Amino acid sequence: MNPGVQILLVEDNPSDLALAVHAFKKHNLTNGVHVVRDGQEAIDYIFKTGPYAGRTCDSDPHVILLDLKLPKVDGHTVLKRIKSEESTRDIPVVVLTSSQAESDLTETYALGVNSYIVKPVDFDQFSEAVRLIGFYWLLLNRRPERPTVVPA
Repeated sequence: MNPGVQILLVEDNPSDLALAVHAFKKHNLTNGVHVVRDGQEAIDYIFKTGPYAGRTCDSDPHVILLDLKLPKVDGHTVLKRIKSEESTRDIPVVVLTSSQAESDLTETYALGVNSYIVKPVDFDQFSEAVRLIGFYWLLLNRRPERPTVVPA
């Protein structure tokens, strides 16, 4: 059985991406992870446009881990788009960023983020954060079932 995409990781920094993927592997969370490297690719994936136009609903993410500082389209804009659309607003979005700026924290919560986590610098702390994110958002958290949309 293919679990589909459980985690959509939106990360452009190669070091942070490698660290996250390593942490996912350490905690057996890699099968359902899909990585996109900029804000436009995230929007295309989430809304099934551009190169992801043929993507099916069974590969919708269960949680989105979103960096804020992204090329093409920034994380705030991606978050705003996700939370403004009825079809995607119930997908949990966890901002995983190096920004400790109060303005980023305030703005993301105003836009509807579900959680804001500052990336730990230490690998062990980062790995533990990833484990806890996976445990909470994939195993404990419940959200409403999405109705199946049948194409006309």
